[in-house]
Amino acid sequence: MALPRIVVLGAGLGGTIAAYEIRDAVKGRADVMVVSNSEDYWFVPSNPWVAVRWREPEALRVHLPPVMKKRGIGFTAVGARRVHPAENRLELNDGTSLAYDYLVIATGPDLAFDEIPGFGPEHHTVSICQTDHAAKGATVFDRLVADPKPVIVGAAQGASCFGPAYEFVMLLDTELKRRRVRDRVPITFVTSEPYIGHLGLDGVGDTKGLLESEMRERHIKWITSARITSVEPEVMHIEEVGEDGQVRKAHDLPFGMAMMMPPFRGVPAVFGIEGLTNPRGFILVDRHQRNPTFRNVFAIGVAVAIPPTGPTPVPVGVPKTGFMIESMVTAVANNLSDLLDGREPSFEATWNAICLADFGDGGVAFVAQPQIPPRNTNWSASGKWVHLAKIAFEKYFLGKVRRGQSEPFYEKLALHVMGVKKLKSLGG
Repeated sequence: MALPRIVVLGAGLGGTIAAYEIRDAVKGRADVMVVSNSEDYWFVPSNPWVAVRWREPEALRVHLPPVMKKRGIGFTAVGARRVHPAENRLELNDGTSLAYDYLVIATGPDLAFDEIPGFGPEHHTVSICQTDHAAKGATVFDRLVADPKPVIVGAAQGASCFGPAYEFVMLLDTELKRRRVRDRVPITFVTSEPYIGHLGLDGVGDTKGLLESEMRERHIKWITSARITSVEPEVMHIEEVGEDGQVRKAHDLPFGMAMMMPPFRGVPAVFGIEGLTNPRGFILVDRHQRNPTFRNVFAIGVAVAIPPTGPTPVPVGVPKTGFMIESMVTAVANNLSDLLDGREPSFEATWNAICLADFGDGGVAFVAQPQIPPRNTNWSASGKWVHLAKIAFEKYFLGKVRRGQSEPFYEKLALHVMGVKKLKSLGG
């Protein structure tokens, strides 16, 4: 008799570690298979370094087929064209179908560059959401150094990932100083957040004060509650929105380089499936990460629908950080084990958050437990140790993926950050 088949759709941060952890949790009671649109895992948190020439893309890559084979996990990079949850099957990009007994959706987001005219790496702005985007951005950075012009960095309306924007603007400031051209590059941070340090989380600890102080120290101006209307070559058109929702001021900002986090939405394979997704295409889940309509479908990571923390003048999404994603993975793995044993799911994700934002010569870290307020832990701090922590984090996590290691990591990281503030040991 064939074993039940668990399919993990997606092989980013969430999907890769989900495959490892689910494989360990089911212990031969089910087959596990990963469906991805690429044979490679890319360590996305280091993409800002790629865009300023601090990392080569190849250093962030893990080739997955041999790792998955060693762990006894099926793998295909054909990719999925459409999920058919009522039929328990995936329609793949090569025209074939793959049946499943349980599906774990870990696709990450579709980057909605097309929602803003002139936006995105195929037009006039740079992206660090994918490693190949960041590599293209490095070429734009080279031109900026050779011919200094104003820079815009930030996050557009509908974005739900803000930490990388803050990280990149500070890294850019640091590297331009090293290149001795910072004095000829005015920088403006443009964000849909209602205030600096909101982060889609209504702030964590004193992120507002810490990040505003960093920007003042670095002579970075900012515009909040910003809505990008369009982008032309070297000009970004921005509306600054008041608390009443009315346009308070219009800006036409010149730039030689503009890196903006885009709006997120669900991927085409799931978008618009009634009962599975919300209007933006994110997967609806209950407290067990399980879809209420299709009870054999689970979701983790950025693909999950999470309501905003509160109303804002410009739409601001909620980030899904690594700590939160890892807790979702553990909950899903244990719940699948329950189902295979004939029990109803009982495990819930903690949805905590930890972020290390490296500024090159320092950085800011925060821990939120849980990520959505009110919180039991609401902590933030800054210092040069954050830069060292990010380097150690990269080394450790890439090693974890290469080894096929399923041991949860972010809780250990959070304890180190709040405790000793030194993470060199994690990279050893």
